[in-house]
Amino acid sequence: MNDTDRGAMRKLVVQQWVTVDNIAAEEDGGLSFVSGEPFDDEVTDDPFKNNLMGFIDSVDTMILGANTYTQTKDYWPHAVEQGAYGEKLNNLTKFVASSKLDDAPWGEFPAATVTRDPAATIRELKEQSGKDIWLWGSLKLMHFLLDTGVIDEIRMLVCPASRGAGTRIFEDRQDLKLVEATGFENGVVLLRYEIKK
Repeated sequence: MNDTDRGAMRKLVVQQWVTVDNIAAEEDGGLSFVSGEPFDDEVTDDPFKNNLMGFIDSVDTMILGANTYTQTKDYWPHAVEQGAYGEKLNNLTKFVASSKLDDAPWGEFPAATVTRDPAATIRELKEQSGKDIWLWGSLKLMHFLLDTGVIDEIRMLVCPASRGAGTRIFEDRQDLKLVEATGFENGVVLLRYEIKK
């Protein structure tokens, strides 16, 4: 299948929950500022949930850092309260970037593939046919991949809260192109940016 058969090349899309002051993880690594979860309905007229469901339908592969994998592997494979969203997330093809893990089980779902070279893995995935690729959480990995130039888009779910300290989504200069800004009734604003290359 060539590019004209499948449209544009797959993109690597980052999705991060952030505060209005650019914090993506609190000092203890927590995300107490996140609002809008869980996904307990399969069919909804909630524009926010519909937007996130539309996003998860646009990807078929997920990349995680080792820390994010460790924090989520015991919850998500069993998260029946997350409804169709959780079911779709669990069925994504997964890769875990780690220099130490040898395997990465995901409950009863297919295990994640461990990669020692995430940038090379992502470049290979982009050459294959399929939907977009989702970098989930994984701030350290995101900062590394920004430096390698493989990230195409950042989706920031800006929550109506500030924290003052923590890990920032951007630690250095980035030139971005705004492609979407949508506010929702729960106070979250979706900002989608393309990375200028």
